Amino acid sequence: MLTAERLTELTALRRDLHAHPELAFAEQRTAALIARELAALGLPVHEGIGGTGLVAVVEGARPGPAVGLRADMDALPMQEGNTFAHASRHAGCMHGCGHDGHSAMLLGAAGVLARSRDFAGTVYLIFQPAEEMEGGAVAMIEDGLFTRFPMQAVYGLHNWPGLPAGQVAVQAGPMMAGMDLFEIVVTGRGSHAAMPHEGNDALVAAAQLVTAIQTIASRSVSPLESAVVSVTQLHAGDAYNVLPEQVVVRGTCRYFKGAVQAAIRARLDGLCRGLELAFGVTAALDYRVRYPAVCNEAAHAAVAAAAARRALGDAGLCQRFAPSMASEDFAAMLAEVPGALVWLGADNAHAPSAPLHNPAYDFNDALIEPGVRFWVALAHDALEALACTR
Repeated sequence: MLTAERLTELTALRRDLHAHPELAFAEQRTAALIARELAALGLPVHEGIGGTGLVAVVEGARPGPAVGLRADMDALPMQEGNTFAHASRHAGCMHGCGHDGHSAMLLGAAGVLARSRDFAGTVYLIFQPAEEMEGGAVAMIEDGLFTRFPMQAVYGLHNWPGLPAGQVAVQAGPMMAGMDLFEIVVTGRGSHAAMPHEGNDALVAAAQLVTAIQTIASRSVSPLESAVVSVTQLHAGDAYNVLPEQVVVRGTCRYFKGAVQAAIRARLDGLCRGLELAFGVTAALDYRVRYPAVCNEAAHAAVAAAAARRALGDAGLCQRFAPSMASEDFAAMLAEVPGALVWLGADNAHAPSAPLHNPAYDFNDALIEPGVRFWVALAHDALEALACTR
């Protein structure tokens, strides 16, 4: 499917992307490189969708339905710890989640599909910006992704440390959790640290709040449900001898069900009101709904599973695993068009991958070839399945 020469080219391209990471909505070089590669394959390329997103169109030899395949392009605002030749050249910016590899795999599939076109229908190749916390999927949708490129199904793929390299994991129902953010500003009355009785210590109140927040998942959500509420930031004060007037507490909530999301939000609000009564401070909650949970429709999960088995063999499919409490804004696309997200294992037996979002992480280039095989098989199988339901 991929010649040795093409695989070498895709590996070099992936490492070039890794060396030149770009943050959300700033993927100018990345998008331009991808657009050039797609145009060289003779494909129509539509740029600037949702900022820096782009869509390439592969028309099959015969008319039929349409399916979308999505890869993400953005990097993370973190410092890389690797020292190999293709390590990030941009301080404080790193491809720590494998989006460079996702883009390379979809480009590889683009070449195979464009060369053969032995299918009925249309394949839309979606290269999305800003997956990391900034809602690039929503930006593309609001910019007309599904009206300009009407499709009956959409699929996404994410590499996954912890699974054997090249193995596809997919199931019906929850794959990844919904994700919200919260910020609580606790305001008291500042004072000299040596005379705390003359003020009202917002820091002590905020410390109690951080502890109380840990009871939400354990005491306000059924133990039969899944929930995570994590405080990730605490900002207060600049001097050793000053009690700060204001403290900012920030964090994230993860869940699969809307009822759990509502319980978390209500409890956060209740804790803030209780803090005000107990400590005489104000506690202003800003709760930000971000990504819904990724839930695969059963029919489309089955299509992806069959494609994985056909492309990679029986050992290349995993259907018994726990969903992840991490989140993915591909959920926004699934809210508009049915489809499924799959994980592609990243661990070699002799060298397990570093975790995602870790300074030592690097995309496993051994995934490019099986990833391309899977994408191509999925495009064919999804179009055939859609044709049978029309």
